[in-house]
Amino acid sequence: MTEPVYETVEEWVTERFVPMYRRTLGGEFRWCAQWWRHAEAISRLTALWHAWEALRLEAGTGMGVWYRDHLDHQLPILLGARGPFYQCSEDEHLEPHLANVDPAPPGWWPSSTESASDSPADEPELDSHV
Repeated sequence: MTEPVYETVEEWVTERFVPMYRRTLGGEFRWCAQWWRHAEAISRLTALWHAWEALRLEAGTGMGVWYRDHLDHQLPILLGARGPFYQCSEDEHLEPHLANVDPAPPGWWPSSTESASDSPADEPELDSHV
């Protein structure tokens, strides 16, 4: 197995991603210098890094596939005006708003002991809860 070029997502972001994929920030594109405070950004950047490490080893079209299937899809979401950095600027981190979550009422979910052959009438009606 080939050793990765970068040992951590932070190293990949700092040494590869930020220097290579530059955009004029503000307006359409957002970035937060404290990107590591955004769980979604960490997840997306980690996915990009892992795919980059794997596809860089594919002769011929590996990197083309990485651009097409990974970077070109993730970049507009990651840096987009409604992406994980939408409240931040390059100079200021604002904590993303966490959506409220109410627990489902008792009996909403079928118990794990109920089988798939149980009558649909035993399940809650979704239309009445929307």
